[in-house]
Amino acid sequence: MIYELLYPLRHSASWLGWLNVLRYVPFRVIAATITAMLICFALSPWFIRELQRKQIGQVVRDEGNIPEGHIKKRGTPTMGGALLLLAVLGSTILWTDLRNPFVLATTAVTAGYGVIGYLDDYLKIRMKNAKGLPARFKLFGQFLVAGAVLAWLFTSKDHLPPDFWEIKDRLAIPFVAFAKHPVTLPTVVYILFAVTVVVCMSNAVNFTDGLDGLAIGPVIFNAGTYLVWAYLSGATFGIANVAQRFVVARYLDIPFIASGAELAIYCGAMVGAGIGFLWYNTYPAQVFMGDVGALALGGGLGMCAVFTKNELLSIILGGIFFLEGLSVVVQVVSFRLTGKRIFLMAPIHHHYEKKGWPEPKIIVRFWIVSILLALVSLASLKLR
Repeated sequence: MIYELLYPLRHSASWLGWLNVLRYVPFRVIAATITAMLICFALSPWFIRELQRKQIGQVVRDEGNIPEGHIKKRGTPTMGGALLLLAVLGSTILWTDLRNPFVLATTAVTAGYGVIGYLDDYLKIRMKNAKGLPARFKLFGQFLVAGAVLAWLFTSKDHLPPDFWEIKDRLAIPFVAFAKHPVTLPTVVYILFAVTVVVCMSNAVNFTDGLDGLAIGPVIFNAGTYLVWAYLSGATFGIANVAQRFVVARYLDIPFIASGAELAIYCGAMVGAGIGFLWYNTYPAQVFMGDVGALALGGGLGMCAVFTKNELLSIILGGIFFLEGLSVVVQVVSFRLTGKRIFLMAPIHHHYEKKGWPEPKIIVRFWIVSILLALVSLASLKLR
């Protein structure tokens, strides 16, 4: 909104020439990051008080295998992810070019998944039951939202920039040059694959959100990595003649998406909102994210993976999320087939709790692994 309203005024008067700074993506990334962070810092104390006043607290399952530390968390304000979404989407709207299809699609999925997460949290609180929205309805909603948005984009040349239309169905193989080893899927198959990436990422982040600050740390590191990737995908430097400018993506042999850099502003907003939320979500948490935040942020990260052509690399970058989701699948399959559990409890962070690891140790070690995986992912820019 700020970009849309103020940037056109830069030539209307000599003293408004400074508005030209809005054309630069790095400036707007920094502005979006700070804006989202300040929104969380400013509104969180009031928001937490309102959640307490309305008795919107965490519902904990009563099964005997729940770690003892979680019983103490019963009643802690939840649905803090609603404020996270306000910060992410509000900051994005303020600082991006709202006509950009990547930003529009990503924010649409983020908001849509936020609604699904809100319904899940609402039912948990209303019914005083930790199950919330049935899994089949939740998955149906996630596939419907992501499927509708991606189908709308990928089935018409009018909805995508020409440079992205040419590569929309291609997969980038991690640590392999994009131009030299193209892997192209039929459009329908690619859309199904991309939707699956978004849905899996969304649920994996939700599985990870089980300890104080455990999920938001890797979300920040993942969003920061996608920020770098999105910016580099569209960054050009040099003289005014566009045809002769230095294109970073071609030098690095990654997909060149001229308007993809705008997505970096969304990622910056997620980083800023995540840091602001972590101030109150760190151990011992004053507020929990809830599904309204976890599903939405995971969906947003999944869309970033699709639009930066890092669908497969997201398995490495989001390794913590992948491990958490995989541990749930393995546990369920093993129990149904053999009647035995692989882990003491799933997701895997609960396994380490049951082994006696203190909660802060689990959180920090998972963060360290997430940082390492982010660095490995960034290293793929040159190791190819």
